[in-house]
Amino acid sequence: MTNVLVTGCTGFIGSNLTCRLVEAGYNVYGLVRHASRRDLKPLDQVLDRVHLVEGDLTQYHSVCSAITSSKPQFILHIGALTPVRLSFEDPFPYLSTNINGTVNFVHAISEFCPKTRLIFASTAEVYGWQKQREPYKEDLPLNPASPYAVSKEAADRYVQMAMKVYGLRATILRPNNTYGRKGERNFLTEYIISTMLRGETCYVGTPDSVRDYMFVDDHVSAYVLSMESDKAVGEVFNVSPGNPVTNRELAETVSKVLGFKGKIVYGSYPPGYPQRPSIWDPDYLVLDSSKIRSVLGWKPCVSLTEGLGKTVDHWRSVST
Repeated sequence: MTNVLVTGCTGFIGSNLTCRLVEAGYNVYGLVRHASRRDLKPLDQVLDRVHLVEGDLTQYHSVCSAITSSKPQFILHIGALTPVRLSFEDPFPYLSTNINGTVNFVHAISEFCPKTRLIFASTAEVYGWQKQREPYKEDLPLNPASPYAVSKEAADRYVQMAMKVYGLRATILRPNNTYGRKGERNFLTEYIISTMLRGETCYVGTPDSVRDYMFVDDHVSAYVLSMESDKAVGEVFNVSPGNPVTNRELAETVSKVLGFKGKIVYGSYPPGYPQRPSIWDPDYLVLDSSKIRSVLGWKPCVSLTEGLGKTVDHWRSVST
């Protein structure tokens, strides 16, 4: 049986990916911090079939121990600190977790299991500020616009370097905004849905910003395809459904789905919400995913309307 080690297995993408891999018949190991054991609810449906390995991404000896105990043929490095806004106020944990954690895995693989495949989760945020307003391709220069994005860019570049210098057998995925969370309200799509369901005033801080929004199932499929195809080795792929909308359009779409009659405030964040300097917030971040479609055959299967409907159904069920 094929061993797969997943970092960040209790997080949003990591938990969905872990469940998908278990159901597909892989022998899955999940790296968790000691504190994460207190919240394993995202893995409830497969917990009895996942081997949990305690460890700390930021500690090299801990990463080495996780690798030597799980003996993985594949490592899906999803674990990271991701809330962009919080990174402006406290960037240091992002640098430690996102950069050092990735570097630790690169060198642990090189030392203990050089044939192991690494699938690394980068992000669309690494593109940051760009002059063009057409979908970004993988060869576009990176210009990150937040401490979070800088930490992911550094990790992204380190993996690219390691593929050339150390012969690391890796794949880098740069996915765009993903929604479909079931327990977190602090990301835009889930915030809009849960706020409107409660009948409260909804705030949309940057209404004219253009983004792609991808449902979690399509995001997970990209990781699985990249893992299962040798064509992905040494490649960098954007992952995006190609459905750009403004944040205003997103809010209006959700409002229509819910029949929301309350107030929507555009151009202002909720009271007490961590502030991202909006004047420097990239107003366009849309990816060209033609490469992963042609090389791996990936394609989105869930439309924005369908995905929003699924997400609304979940939040409605927990709000009643």
